[in-house]
Amino acid sequence: MKAGDNFSILNTTNLKAPTSGRFLNEIKNFYLGEKYELSVVYINKQKSKSLNLKHRNKNKPANVLSFPLAKTAGEIFIDLTELEKQSITFGLSKRNFFLKLFIHALCHLKGLLHGSKMEGVERKIQARFDLRF
Repeated sequence: MKAGDNFSILNTTNLKAPTSGRFLNEIKNFYLGEKYELSVVYINKQKSKSLNLKHRNKNKPANVLSFPLAKTAGEIFIDLTELEKQSITFGLSKRNFFLKLFIHALCHLKGLLHGSKMEGVERKIQARFDLRF
């Protein structure tokens, strides 16, 4: 599915994403800008575990992974299997947990690390789109 010239989604699973690409593109444009080239890939547990081991030396699946490719380009991988399982653990709907992970990954693409600054930016994005997690 193509959501915009600088935004694409590839679903490599048989699971349906809990929100539209159009909405994700709006969030991406707000935070990273319209010229930022972003690819989002929906993956399964096995692919997530493989990428996490290769790039982070962690032998377990990750719910989301983000990879900046250039100052104005990046990729986000979201494990839809882990998303379904972890949304229950976090007490969020699949849609809200998905959006929380997506926003979190956008912050990493911009170079933010875990901490209060990143949490503040995440809250700002959530507020802009009237999201309450």
